[in-house]
Amino acid sequence: MSVIASHFSEHLKELRQRLLVAFAAVVVSSLAAYYFSEPIARFFMAPLFAAQPALAKLVYTNLTEAFVSYIKVALLVGLIVSFPVVCYQLWSFVAPGLHKSEKWLAIQVVFWGSGLFVAGVLFAYFAVLPRMLTFLMSFTGPDLVAMPKIEAYLTFVARTALSFGLAFEIPFLMVMAGKAGIVERRYFTSKRKYAYCLILGLGFLLSVGDPFATALLAFPLIGLYESGILVMRIFLRS
Repeated sequence: MSVIASHFSEHLKELRQRLLVAFAAVVVSSLAAYYFSEPIARFFMAPLFAAQPALAKLVYTNLTEAFVSYIKVALLVGLIVSFPVVCYQLWSFVAPGLHKSEKWLAIQVVFWGSGLFVAGVLFAYFAVLPRMLTFLMSFTGPDLVAMPKIEAYLTFVARTALSFGLAFEIPFLMVMAGKAGIVERRYFTSKRKYAYCLILGLGFLLSVGDPFATALLAFPLIGLYESGILVMRIFLRS
């Protein structure tokens, strides 16, 4: 029992160290992003103004609301910038003890994991968010005027970007689960129809009921799910 307890303690210590490194990377990146929070916030507001040209400004009704909104923007950008570090720390914990000849695998994992996350964020900003905002702002009329608050809007943008960024991690997470021996490829193959239903439901919720935006999210996610199965077949032979 003492050997098991010691082994568990070492793993817990390693996990704590890697979480501290990942947390430090997020904090440093967020602090740097806060310096540019105003231009970044204007960049995030651009899709809203494009969807509703008559809307010239956002509002805030609480004295601390603008400050908190800029902090959220900085945290979002900090997460995106520091994601390669977070990805590397996560992979190093899940797949420890790589030989020198296998170090290239860690580099590939960081590259693809980070690339998929950034691709999801960019897909949300350039493809899905404009369509969603056009749909949501279409309810304005003679008896209904849109007056978006800066905190609510930036929170909406951040949640959408993070949701899509994490959703695009599907192949990466599938391979990690297979590498760690948690799940075999056959499991994902057998549960394919349930995964499709879950993806469609997720797409419907994230796109606030817009059928076009739902399809815009669901089809890439289905493709990523199948890509994950293919990658597991090639690299894990499970």
